[in-house]
Amino acid sequence: MLLYLTTFEAYNPGFSVQLIRKNSFYSPFSISNHFHKHKHRHLPFSRVPKKPLASGPFTRVISNNGDFLMKLSLGSPPVEIYGLIDTGSDLVWTQCIPCNNCYKQKNLMFEPQRSETYSSIPCDSEECNLVPGQTCSPQKLCGYSYGYADSSVTQGVLSRETTTFSSTNGDSTVVEGIVFGCGHKNTGTFNENDMGIIGLGGGPLSLVSQVGAKYGGRRFSQCLVPFHTDPNSSGTISFGEASDVSGEGVVTTPLVSAEGQTLYLVTLKGISVGDKFVPFDCSNEVSKGNIMIDSGTPATYLPQEVYDQLVEELKMQINLRPILDDPDLGTQLCYKSETNLEGPILTAHFDGADVQLMPIQTFISPKDGVFCFAMAGANDGEYIFGNFAQANILIGFDLDKRTVSFKPADCTKQ
Repeated sequence: MLLYLTTFEAYNPGFSVQLIRKNSFYSPFSISNHFHKHKHRHLPFSRVPKKPLASGPFTRVISNNGDFLMKLSLGSPPVEIYGLIDTGSDLVWTQCIPCNNCYKQKNLMFEPQRSETYSSIPCDSEECNLVPGQTCSPQKLCGYSYGYADSSVTQGVLSRETTTFSSTNGDSTVVEGIVFGCGHKNTGTFNENDMGIIGLGGGPLSLVSQVGAKYGGRRFSQCLVPFHTDPNSSGTISFGEASDVSGEGVVTTPLVSAEGQTLYLVTLKGISVGDKFVPFDCSNEVSKGNIMIDSGTPATYLPQEVYDQLVEELKMQINLRPILDDPDLGTQLCYKSETNLEGPILTAHFDGADVQLMPIQTFISPKDGVFCFAMAGANDGEYIFGNFAQANILIGFDLDKRTVSFKPADCTKQ
């Protein structure tokens, strides 16, 4: 069955998207041995190989060595695209032919001339005014230049295209008129499996905002699988009513970001290691919106003094000797163990929401027999709750109600 949704359709109950592990049965990619370092920051592990679903459409998404890839199809006939999901940016884009100054890509690039439904967006459009770095070509087409904190950049033509989402029961839903970047010059820290980025931020050009009017509001939820789980397991992203996070165990914190702001900023009061509370700010004056929730950054970044206190407290509570003589690990807190640590449990104390973090969310294995603390210190004032910590939590973002909700979950079974 093929379902068409246009910009004139007022309501649809929503859909869910599956997140596929890169080396799973569902993935088109072979196993890669290097760790992909994405936007915002480089992971400190520099040598690491790097509710039942509602009826309706969904796309598959792959865990890509610390990042997550989402499958959708562009154009008529549809061409499969696997893009990095990123709640820290807005633009949806993919590499397009011609692409003379682009990173190497394993799958075929999108070729707009072969699509019957592709159209370029003119300079005088409302959408063109929303994209950063806009330029106007001699043909009066809207050009863009969109950069990321790790110096990755995509440049191309802002465009409009029909987007297809697959469903769990084999049906497909076609959404017309999705605005995206057709990237003709793309550089940065991408690997050959990355075909672009799916921006899920709070701005007007993000996928969340574009489909919100059609699917019961600007809201979505995600359930990410832990880093070192069965590669055939997969998580989900759900949009509209299908993204509801409710029931026993749900806690909610205010979304502090301003309306239309890209970043999902929340307030973190501190983190407990067992019963030992470590405040986010030693002066006990917690700033509102002091940390962002970002699916595009694997590690969690905290103020350096907070991170240092957490490390010291972990050392006191873990009955193992830290690894001190492995140059591959640098200054990370790591332990020799064939299985993940049994404790302690960390608790992230958000404003009005205490979220427990088990060892599978706070320690990752950079190599066999070693587990390292998956957080790092930062001195630049930009702090991130990364996707390692987000794993096995159903997290709902409601841009209309301005809330973020958390519910413990086994995301491998969603």
